[in-house]
Amino acid sequence: MKFSVLGSGSSGNAVLLAANGTRVLVDAGLSAREIARRMSLLGEDAASLDGILITHEHGDHAGGLRVLMKDLDCPVFMSEKTRDAYVGEQRNIANDEPRKRLCALRDRVVEIDSGRDFCIGEIDFHPFTVPHDAVDNFGFTATHDGVKVATAMDFGRITTLMTERLRGCAAIVIESNHSRDMLKTVEQYPWELKQRILSRLGHLSNEDVAEWLLDGFDGQARHIVLAHLSQRANNPYLAKITAESALRERSPLFAGDTEITLSFPKEPTAWIEV
Repeated sequence: MKFSVLGSGSSGNAVLLAANGTRVLVDAGLSAREIARRMSLLGEDAASLDGILITHEHGDHAGGLRVLMKDLDCPVFMSEKTRDAYVGEQRNIANDEPRKRLCALRDRVVEIDSGRDFCIGEIDFHPFTVPHDAVDNFGFTATHDGVKVATAMDFGRITTLMTERLRGCAAIVIESNHSRDMLKTVEQYPWELKQRILSRLGHLSNEDVAEWLLDGFDGQARHIVLAHLSQRANNPYLAKITAESALRERSPLFAGDTEITLSFPKEPTAWIEV
């Protein structure tokens, strides 16, 4: 199995997951053109996708979906609550977007549930609920031929359930959205937005990731990719150093060879194979 974070940040998120001929796009927060272009950089054709999996309705995870679907025949996997929220996200009467979204999804949706496993081609998905201010946001582990990877973005805290599900993974894509100190000094953000980001339904900080790496991470993943980094309230290399420092602080009994990789908003990561 292999994957690439095509792009990640407040401007848009998308992950490409591949195994034994199956290609799945996780979220479509980038424009359709950018998704196709970045897949091409990896030697992949968007037309080869076997499915698009939408984790929640927010624009930075689903904003490019409608246009992308015009040129593709593959199904879209999303929950009923997420579909309804996605269609009704823009309620301005003068705006025709809800109707367009409804038409785009007609006869294309495979309904899934955040508490029930499902499969797309050769990949088995095991979703789990994560705390975020969306109607039905979930992370997941994906398995193929005994190998497990996980993706978890947009959540304000790591729950006991998440800690359990992230055990035994060969690779993990996890949010490291902001530095708490940097967030507090961002002049462009009103206090209400800062409170939302810092809340238990907001976004995970560098410090939260470090705490998980020290106390909750089982040390088995060879690769951890930091995702959804804020361009105003974080610095990529601060996020990386914070995570790497936490790994070094782990007891020598739990020493491992985990590699921390950064994802970026404007370019895909190289393929990561597990």
